[in-house]
Amino acid sequence: MKLKALGIDLAKSVFALHGVDEHGKTVLRKKVKRSQLLETLAGLPPCVVGMEACGGSHHWYRRISALGHTVKLMAAQYVKPYVKTNKNDYQDAEAICEAVQRPNMRFVSPKSEEQQQMQAVHRVREQVMKRRTALANQARGLLAEFGIVVPVGIRKIRGQLPEILEDGENGLPDLMREVLQGLLEQMREVDQTLDRYEQMLTRLYRGNEACQRLGQMPGVKVITATAMVASAPDAKVFANGRNYAAALGLVPRQHSTGGRTVLLGISKRGNRYLRKLLVHGARAVVRAALKKTDRRSLWIQDLVQR
Repeated sequence: MKLKALGIDLAKSVFALHGVDEHGKTVLRKKVKRSQLLETLAGLPPCVVGMEACGGSHHWYRRISALGHTVKLMAAQYVKPYVKTNKNDYQDAEAICEAVQRPNMRFVSPKSEEQQQMQAVHRVREQVMKRRTALANQARGLLAEFGIVVPVGIRKIRGQLPEILEDGENGLPDLMREVLQGLLEQMREVDQTLDRYEQMLTRLYRGNEACQRLGQMPGVKVITATAMVASAPDAKVFANGRNYAAALGLVPRQHSTGGRTVLLGISKRGNRYLRKLLVHGARAVVRAALKKTDRRSLWIQDLVQR
């Protein structure tokens, strides 16, 4: 079988395959179970294998590359235009096979196991932080129903809630004290969980040279550095720093036509989580620079004034 390109529609149990030869003629069209995928690909001659960058795609990238194939990952939004008529597994595999052969296609850089571990810790930590915020807001809202107002902020509610529960003259009913005591215990458990995940990130940071180099930049420390290493591909794929900023979504959205350039607001594309961390880091640097007189701080102060 003379196989030039192969498109694989990834799934949980059954994968669809579509292969073409050098003339674009379909020479392979079949479905295989998950347990049969590697065995099937091992029996095929080395070719270009295309897949959508989705759940499990980086794992399959590593496994299929080890068989001698050239594997390329693509964003699903770039594959969608090549789907003909109705959508099904075979049509998706054919579209992937067509898209991977386009000379101007943009491909997704694969992630290593270390990057995926960092990313997993960040995602779980972010979920725990959202839970902590929800608990704090709920406790603050319940206290407001009984005339007790706590200022906004995790530290405020964490520090004042034990004092409110111990105060027997604030008119808080006994049942509400039990409810709020339960919320306080949950908040303490969440804080311990957050500390555990941050210790994991610290270990990853200390064991990664790239993270330590990034940590030398102002406003970038353990959390931001590990997030950048976990999400960023090889720096060689970017021609300059502006291209990396564009990949994060830190550029205006464009809607130009007829030779007329129209730039809109900052887009929401890219990695929203990493963009948030970088913005917070930049705010910290600006806040510190307003109190200093060195050359960089003066440049930042002039930038803020402009």
